[in-house]
Amino acid sequence: MIVITGAAGFIGSVLTEKLNSAGYGNLILVDDHSSTNKNRNLADKKFIKKIHRDDFFQWFDDYYFNVDIVLHIGARTDTAEFNKDILNVLNLEYTKQMWERCSIHKIPLIYASSAATYGLGEFGYDDDHEIVEKLIPLNAYGESKNDLDKWALANKSKPPFWAGLKFFNVYGPNEYHKGRMASVIMHAYGQIRETGKVKLFKSHKSGYKNGEQLRDFIYVKDVVDVIYYLMKSRPASGLYNLGTGKARTFIDLANSTFAALEMKPKISFIDTPEDIRDKYQYFTEANMSKLRNVGYEKDFTSLEAGVYDYVRNYLLKNKYA
Repeated sequence: MIVITGAAGFIGSVLTEKLNSAGYGNLILVDDHSSTNKNRNLADKKFIKKIHRDDFFQWFDDYYFNVDIVLHIGARTDTAEFNKDILNVLNLEYTKQMWERCSIHKIPLIYASSAATYGLGEFGYDDDHEIVEKLIPLNAYGESKNDLDKWALANKSKPPFWAGLKFFNVYGPNEYHKGRMASVIMHAYGQIRETGKVKLFKSHKSGYKNGEQLRDFIYVKDVVDVIYYLMKSRPASGLYNLGTGKARTFIDLANSTFAALEMKPKISFIDTPEDIRDKYQYFTEANMSKLRNVGYEKDFTSLEAGVYDYVRNYLLKNKYA
């Protein structure tokens, strides 16, 4: 059996669909499962059992011998969450419990880390274990993820294979429930449909023009392809970046969204809110050489192609978007 946590969420539900399409129906889907809205993501999916996250470890202790691998995607992903107690419970302590059980029972584990661990990129965006202790995340969410990465690297007891995936800016179908934490693509689509225009943040940093702030945007379908590859190949354990390796501007993103809607771009700029201005990232770009060096060869979807697929085949059709 394959355990997927956060299974009703954005990446977890797309991962469930990926595994179903690859012939896997022996899935244990772990989540809160209280949101009727979010559970739309699991419609028509094949699985053995749904388990509430609070009940999972009791189940795991009873049936661990049937589990082949744990794909721990569930987390509190709100970057504006300032309650460290919530983040410590859901992002740190929960994953530690998962890690410890997987180590004892010799079960491979893939868990969700985050590019938020890199902060302003003072030490670059390399998934090098040597820099993890030096990283300075910009918010409590990033701190919770980096604390887990540091703990995992220092722990002498480890699963037989493990990977912590540093997700960059993921976008795509099944994120409709994330509200303000949904991708900029989804918000841009909503603005265009409502007003015919997109508002982007101005630049408040020399060397960057308005809208030319850069991010590594990765399509969720590419994310689950990588997870599937690691699940099957189980290369060297460790932390792995998960972006495209190519930063793109927010203007590129807006133009791609307009193009997918067959509309002429209309872009205006607003001030970046002062409460986040000093913590705003002007550049992120994953160094993807580690993943490439362990054999992952598939090309990543371009921003234009990913946005087109997302807009045309999901958002416009209101299909779990």
